[in-house]
Amino acid sequence: MAGRFTFNTTPSIVFGEDAVTTIGDVAARTLGAKVAFVTDRGVLGAGLAEGALAALAAAGIAVEVIDTVVADPPAAVVLEAAAAAAASGVTGVIGFGGGSPMDVAKLVALLGPGRERLSEVYGVGLARGPRLPLVLVPTTAGTGSEVTPISIVTTGENEKKGVVSPVLLPDVALLDPLLTLGLPPAVTAATGIDAMVHAIEAYASASANNNPISRRLAREALRLLGGALLAAVRDGGDRAARGDMLLGAMLAGQAFANSPVAAVHALAYPIGGRFHIPHGLSNALVLPHVIRFNLPAADAVYAEIAADAFPHLAGTPADGRAAAFAEALAGLAPACALPARLRDVGIPEDALPAMAADAMKQTRLLVNNPRPLAEADALAIYRQAW
Repeated sequence: MAGRFTFNTTPSIVFGEDAVTTIGDVAARTLGAKVAFVTDRGVLGAGLAEGALAALAAAGIAVEVIDTVVADPPAAVVLEAAAAAAASGVTGVIGFGGGSPMDVAKLVALLGPGRERLSEVYGVGLARGPRLPLVLVPTTAGTGSEVTPISIVTTGENEKKGVVSPVLLPDVALLDPLLTLGLPPAVTAATGIDAMVHAIEAYASASANNNPISRRLAREALRLLGGALLAAVRDGGDRAARGDMLLGAMLAGQAFANSPVAAVHALAYPIGGRFHIPHGLSNALVLPHVIRFNLPAADAVYAEIAADAFPHLAGTPADGRAAAFAEALAGLAPACALPARLRDVGIPEDALPAMAADAMKQTRLLVNNPRPLAEADALAIYRQAW
């Protein structure tokens, strides 16, 4: 019998091709007369937001476009976006884009009423709200931010901190696979592997809140993502694969939002923080090495999910399936034409000790790893990845 657990998720999810055309009606019901449309210039330049902005205009919704979001958004960007929204008197917020615009939109909504200070809500459960009404629209299939109570901010030069609170869950997640058709192969691959990491770490999490709902969602996410990743990378116009990727990423997001991620993410953050490597690729670079490290503690757990992501592993003997799972994961980056080693993305070997020290600051994540990990272990993993 399952023990006590809590499961929270976005209360309304709209999924389907052309779902973005309904955003005017969604905004009218949820967000009020004037919205902050939080995005980045890449999304606007690619024309991805044109349909959404037209639908909002047709519904009579006034829009304040905030397009200053950058990858791994610094605290200053968050505060500037929140100030711009407040100055415009918005009644609700839309986050439109990848993980960074959605994360910033969550904090714009949180800071909007003026009752919270960003510097005081880093950590778990410190953001209390209330927040402005919030709708999130992903344009990548990776972070699952549209269904997670988490926003990641770059603080200082290299460190990342999380704001984690159910208050950050949006009112509506609107998922349209057609918005992901233009993603380049490398972005498709990196964000897709990121979503797989979410599912794997959620399933194996040592969190006391690891629960049967998250585990079922994680396995379905791996089935969808494992079946669609290479197809979407090889043919960006494969609509069925794009739909499976977006749905899989969302299910993985629901899973890890409640059964939190662990050492893969902890070791990925210094890669992004110090060298500005995209988050999905940072995860991919350390993933197989962390899985191998965890095998003594999580062999049976990984064996349970190996064939979900890689059906050909169903015939592998149970006592070797987890190790085969690690090798299959190691093969994903090369199969997707992604860099596979830290040196391949310009990280020098002499940076590894500082990265290991940075990784140990991610105590919120490391506590969930199935095998305890010390700084010497982190350094050894980085060396294997280098």
